[in-house]
Amino acid sequence: MKPVQKRRTIAALVALALTASAGTVQAWGDIGHRIVAELAWRQLDPAARAEVQRLLKADGDDSLPDIASWPDKLRDMPGKEDLGKATGPLHYVNFPSNCRYDAPGGADARNVVGGLEKYVAILGDRHKSDAERAEALKFVVHFVGDVHQPLHAGNRDDKGGNDYQVQFDGKGTNLHRVWDSQMLYTTGLKWDAYADKLAAEGPVKLPRTQANPYVQWAEESCSIVARPGFYPNGHSIDGAYVATYLPVAETRLREAGERLADLLNKTLD
Repeated sequence: MKPVQKRRTIAALVALALTASAGTVQAWGDIGHRIVAELAWRQLDPAARAEVQRLLKADGDDSLPDIASWPDKLRDMPGKEDLGKATGPLHYVNFPSNCRYDAPGGADARNVVGGLEKYVAILGDRHKSDAERAEALKFVVHFVGDVHQPLHAGNRDDKGGNDYQVQFDGKGTNLHRVWDSQMLYTTGLKWDAYADKLAAEGPVKLPRTQANPYVQWAEESCSIVARPGFYPNGHSIDGAYVATYLPVAETRLREAGERLADLLNKTLD
């Protein structure tokens, strides 16, 4: 192989590797979304569980955790690219500095609050087709996870921490990726074992539900992002940061699982 060809081949392989690596970065990461879905599954009422199983089977899927990251994969799925692009803004919400939701209300809001309003309504509408409701189920499961990931409801102009570079475990990354999955991976647990661990801690104490629970969940996430120290000094994630914020991330996963179960129970019973 000629030197120029060799360099081009190496460059292509590096680019391919980087693309593959970037493609694995999702909201909460697959591990977090699977944990939320599994925790919710264990808390479903019999009627809601049966309806979830029926909708999953009708759409050719096997389990709630298996479909939890589906909306993150749409842009890479043949025939689903437009849906992925159209629903992209529904994975997050941008807050002003005061963490008070002031976007338009209802299902027309182009953020995660509006996404939940829209797809919960479709999921609960028995006049819709099974295919429409199964698709809505996937979005509901995913968006409940998203709205509980603090950086999906941030109040800074850094694309939810994606533009905030940090050092973590001796390597460069960004704060969003740390919260998506890297902190969770410090436990060494796979998603099913992690769900077992969190489930064993029992029900999480939830605050009283406000008029719009989706807004409430988003504001909770924003308030975490606004805490002093959430954005680490010196752009470095150390052991002290993980010791402080890993329990916060785990609490958000437990809250998301419990709230998702309650939402599905009410919507599908």
